[in-house]
Amino acid sequence: MAFALRQHSVLPGFGMTLGFTLTYLGLILIIPVAGLLLYTATMSWDDFWRAVSDRQVVASYKLSFGASLVAATVNLVFGSLVAWVLVRYRFPGKKVVDALVDLPFAMPTAVAGIALVTLYAPTGWVGQYLTVFGVQIAYTWLGVVVALTYIGLPFVVRTVQPVLEDLDKELEEASAIMGATRATTVRRVIAPALLPALLTGFALAFARAVGEYGSVIFISGNLPFRTEITPLLIVAKAEQYDYPGAAAIGTVMLLTAFVLLLAINSLQWWATRRGR
Repeated sequence: MAFALRQHSVLPGFGMTLGFTLTYLGLILIIPVAGLLLYTATMSWDDFWRAVSDRQVVASYKLSFGASLVAATVNLVFGSLVAWVLVRYRFPGKKVVDALVDLPFAMPTAVAGIALVTLYAPTGWVGQYLTVFGVQIAYTWLGVVVALTYIGLPFVVRTVQPVLEDLDKELEEASAIMGATRATTVRRVIAPALLPALLTGFALAFARAVGEYGSVIFISGNLPFRTEITPLLIVAKAEQYDYPGAAAIGTVMLLTAFVLLLAINSLQWWATRRGR
C-alpha cells in the first residue's frame, strides 16, 4: 500500500510534504485555536455564561454578524457585476480599475477607516451632502456596513472573475439561438455555473468582515449598544487584563463563524455536485 501511494503520488516526497503541511497547519492554525478553546474550558459555566451573555456583548454580536451578512450580500451582488464588467467588456482604464479592486488588500485597515471617516463624517466630503437629506453614515450601523463592504469586495470579485473567464460563451450563444431571453440565459446557463464561486466569495467576504477591526473602529464611533463591534470588546477586555472574558467572547465568535461557514461550504458542495 505504501509502495502504491509513492508510485501514484503527484507530489515528490509525499510523506515529507504531508508531514510538513500538517505541522505547519498545526502550528499556525490548530494549536492557537485549540489553545483558545482549552483556556475557555478552564472557566466555570456560570463565569462563561456571564461573560458571553452580557447585554453589551449580545448587542455587539448582533451588530458584528448582522453587518457582516449585509456587507457580504452587497458584495455578492455588486462584486459579481464588477467581475462581469472586467471580464466581458473593454473600456479605457480597465487595467486601472482591475488594480483598484485589490486596493483593500494592500491598504492598512486603519488607513481605510480614516479615509472612510474623511468621506462620510457629517462634515466630510460626501457626508456633508448626505446630512442635508437627513442621512448619516459615519458613527452609525450604516458606517459599519460600509467599512465591511469596502474590505470584502475583492474576495467576491477575485473568486468570480476566473470562473467567468473560463465560462464558454458558446453556451450563451446557443441559448440565444434556441430562443431564450437574456434573463433565462442568466438564470439557466450562467447562474448555475457561477453559483459555487459566488458562495465561496460570499463566505470569504463574510469571514473577513466578522473579524474586521481597524477600519470599523474609526467610522463606527464605538457607541455601546449601538455601534460597538465584538472584536473591539475583545480588545478592550484584554487591555483590562480580563483574559477569561476576552477568551469566552472570542470562543463564541469562533464557533458561530465556523458553523455559518460550514453551512455555506455545505451549500457550495451541494451546488457543485448538482452542477456536475
